[in-house]
Amino acid sequence: MQIFLDSADYKEIEKWLQQGVIDGLTTNPSIMFKDAVYDIEEGARRLCSLLGDRPVSVEVTTNNPKEMVGQARSFARWAPNIVVKIPVINENGESCLGVMSALHREGMRVNATAILSFNQAMLAAKAGATYVSLFAGRIADEGNDPAIVIRNTRAWLDDWGMASRIIVGSIRAVGDIQTAALAGAHILTIPPQFLSKMLDHKYTRDTVRQFNQDADKAMAQIAEVHARSGAGR
Repeated sequence: MQIFLDSADYKEIEKWLQQGVIDGLTTNPSIMFKDAVYDIEEGARRLCSLLGDRPVSVEVTTNNPKEMVGQARSFARWAPNIVVKIPVINENGESCLGVMSALHREGMRVNATAILSFNQAMLAAKAGATYVSLFAGRIADEGNDPAIVIRNTRAWLDDWGMASRIIVGSIRAVGDIQTAALAGAHILTIPPQFLSKMLDHKYTRDTVRQFNQDADKAMAQIAEVHARSGAGR
């Protein structure tokens, strides 16, 4: 399983890359604005350089399918590791599968985003999406179980040998991460604050503190034994 960071915060991304746990990055205009990236192209290029050959998802900003294709082509020229995020439908409920299919035929990697059902994921995979992004938090908001959707989508992809990989996003709590991982997500895209929560544990800190205190006592006793031994010579 891979971990992507759902962020455009350069310092946070750099920090977690140094920890060796980040395999890619997802962004959207809202995330970029929140993280003070006001020039999408400049920000995306900088993030792509930081990530090396790891994928960086950048989202289109239009409802028009032809404009989506045009934006995608522009994005793809920014860096070789760009992945274009295309919504499975636009805000009017119109299919964006044709956009995904066209980009796939041109050799671009597509992240089919805003997916809230197995049916949407299945169609996006058929259209050639590299990634199908299931929004776990929003699936739960609609009264459905994200784990079931993730598990069914993974089983279908595996059964039919489909190349698409599941990204689970819309993470609202650390428990969502565990649920998605155990349900079979290929990739989790996680906001930085939840990585810190995943890592930390009060009793781990208490245990390490006790180990260090015990080590200090043991080293003091060892030093005392050496001192006595030296004095007896």
